[in-house]
Amino acid sequence: MSAVVTVRGVGKQYQLGQMQGGYQLLSEAISEKLRSVGKGKTVRDSFWALQEIDFEVAQGETFGIIGHNGAGKSTLLKILSRVTPPTTGEIRMRGRVGALLEVGTGFHAELTGRENIFLNGAILGMSRTEIAAKFDEIVEFAEVERFIETPVKRYSSGMYLRLAFAVAAHLEPEILIVDEVLSVGDLSFQEKCLGRMETVADEGRTVLFVSHNLTAVSKLCHRAMLLQRGQKIIEGPTTEVIEHYSHSVRDDSAVVLSERTDRHGNGRLRFTEVGFEDAAGTPVNPTTGQDLDIVLRYGATDDRPLRNVNFAVTVSTILGDLMLHLYSVTSGTAIASAPARGEVRCHVPRLPLPAGRYLINVWADSAGEQLDWVQHACELTVDEGDFFASGQRSMESHSTVLVDHTWTVESAGA
Repeated sequence: MSAVVTVRGVGKQYQLGQMQGGYQLLSEAISEKLRSVGKGKTVRDSFWALQEIDFEVAQGETFGIIGHNGAGKSTLLKILSRVTPPTTGEIRMRGRVGALLEVGTGFHAELTGRENIFLNGAILGMSRTEIAAKFDEIVEFAEVERFIETPVKRYSSGMYLRLAFAVAAHLEPEILIVDEVLSVGDLSFQEKCLGRMETVADEGRTVLFVSHNLTAVSKLCHRAMLLQRGQKIIEGPTTEVIEHYSHSVRDDSAVVLSERTDRHGNGRLRFTEVGFEDAAGTPVNPTTGQDLDIVLRYGATDDRPLRNVNFAVTVSTILGDLMLHLYSVTSGTAIASAPARGEVRCHVPRLPLPAGRYLINVWADSAGEQLDWVQHACELTVDEGDFFASGQRSMESHSTVLVDHTWTVESAGA
């Protein structure tokens, strides 16, 4: 089948400190020129977000793009969506492109939901009659019937997301580009979106899908590509690409946490180590059903105590399925003050995870400001254990967690 997306030698270079790296308005160019009058030429550092990217996607194919944060995935999609131009290389795309790169991309905040649907359809080159034929289907999918005449600036982020995806997926673009934004929605909406993307592909249209949820990528995409530090590492059958990615995740998590540079936050606090200990403080290899302390060691950038800090740990499978979300706020724990250097313990009674390998993400914030966030901070390996104290070791798959439960049998009566 012929290619509808062809990418050859695409690279993207950014100048650090430049106002923006996309298409520039004439007024912006004039303003920048006026600001530089009388000043010497500024030498800016630069970096390549993408280098020498080559791939093709056939009509009707669903193609996955995976990689760590900072790998260049979103930059590539912005180039494909013509939000920003490439520095080198060329792209050829045959057909209308519908893109969902972030919540509400292309929406005008002052316009109503109805008006934004027609605006986005017009941007795609559709006639008013064509948009009207799809209108009811879009509104029903987005579940915003009651608010369709309300300006979208008053929508919640969930409503914004649902309508943005519904517009992108239903206005019949030949090529649909979807970024990680689906992770914002709840599980039922994510399933609904995945089903819609499958339908789009079945109709002979093309989907480019970026996600950290490798289960969703493997379910939806027959082929995929792995990006790392702006370069293509491997392209091929999705199972092979995901296996390669899983190995790279394991290598990254083996790096000493204090030396990791792929982290986010203002730097006021930095996690230095993650440990797993029993109630006596002895390091352990956890087993299913065992009481476990997840120990986060950290250091601050100065000697001042940290005020009103919140900590979080998430536990996911290697494929990205979220198993546990452990957050000091939702547990009701208020940490009004924490020493500048110390450790915080999250106690998990009777670890409910089946045997297997898991990835740990760690997070800290204060007053709504992100202090430190490290994805794949370390790996957790859980051994089989007798969770129910029944004499039977737990053999459940990764797709479940374990909970206490009992069984009774009663007569149905006459």
